[in-house]
Amino acid sequence: MRIRYVTAWRGGMLAAALVCATGGTALAQWLSLPIPGTPRTADGQPNLKAPAPRTADGKPDLSGIWRAESYRWVQNLLPDGVAAPMLPWAAELYKRRVETHGYDVPMTWCMPHGVPDAMLVNGHPFKIIQTPNVMIHLYEEFHKYRQIHTDGRLLPVDPDPNWYGYSVGRWEGETFVVDTAGFKEGSWLDNQGHPHTEALRTTERFRRVDFGYMELEVTIDDPKAYSRPWTSATIRFFVQPDTELLEHLCDNNRDLERLLKIWGDGPITGRQ
Repeated sequence: MRIRYVTAWRGGMLAAALVCATGGTALAQWLSLPIPGTPRTADGQPNLKAPAPRTADGKPDLSGIWRAESYRWVQNLLPDGVAAPMLPWAAELYKRRVETHGYDVPMTWCMPHGVPDAMLVNGHPFKIIQTPNVMIHLYEEFHKYRQIHTDGRLLPVDPDPNWYGYSVGRWEGETFVVDTAGFKEGSWLDNQGHPHTEALRTTERFRRVDFGYMELEVTIDDPKAYSRPWTSATIRFFVQPDTELLEHLCDNNRDLERLLKIWGDGPITGRQ
């Protein structure tokens, strides 16, 4: 059985829904299934303090199902007490989003989170599949995926903009470094509403501490929205052993009409 709270942002409010599966349903959905290769304690429980697994070539293996340790980072990507160096138009848009409690967050239109916040919705885990030439992210929320190419290719020079951009990865010692560019405008960096433009480039630095825990820092570089690059708080994930992802789809946006009536004319036009 897996029991967890699925959190969603609706008009600036967090709604919690208890998701539980028992008996035959749990078995059918693989919610409680011993996964081969999981280190275990003497009583058969997953050993989260075991050393991080490694691939055949000796690199840390990031594979597994991961969940953000806190909802705090999907709300605000920055460290506590730190403000992003926004340009005036971005600061105005951000102020509007904060004042309206994020009513027009993309999820209101059944649009998914982006980079990096698709990983940060702690009510919905994500799965990493690591292979020699590509690392794949499978996001439980909205049933989305992302590819991080590790075959030595460079980022495209003039890409067709994508929601998750184009990602290439490399190893720097024990740290997996991911550079991403080619974003389309529309996603938010976090639920609080930090904006970006098509000029956004992100650098993510993943480090698996041990079997059970992983850390991430993200550098945001968008000269059209910020006066200089800035770096996120250190984000922590814990592994979800002996389980699998659930299917999750957004099949309605019934909040939209009500929220538009509450907040009037909607978001600032132009860059969003």
